Amino acid sequence: MVLSRGWSLFLLTVGVWTWVIWPRFAVAIWNDPRSWSAGTVGAGGATSFLWVHALLIAASLAIGTAVGVLGIRGWLAARRRPSA
Repeated sequence: MVLSRGWSLFLLTVGVWTWVIWPRFAVAIWNDPRSWSAGTVGAGGATSFLWVHALLIAASLAIGTAVGVLGIRGWLAARRRPSA
C-alpha cells in the first residue's frame, strides 16, 4: 500500500494529537475523587473508575503511537519514491 504525503501527514498529526490529549486526561482522572476508594486523591485503593480509564488511556496511546509510526513511515517512503 502506498500512502500519499497528505495522508501520511494526517496520520502523523493524529499520533501527535493523541500524545497531547490523553496524558492530560490521565492527570484529570488521577485527580478525580471517584478514582480512589477513600474519595481523596491518592487515599485508599484504586476504584474500577480509575482502572477502566487507565485501560482506555493505555489503549488509545498504543493506537495513537501505531498510527503515528505509520504516518512517519508513509512520509519517508513518499520522499524516497521517484516522482512521475
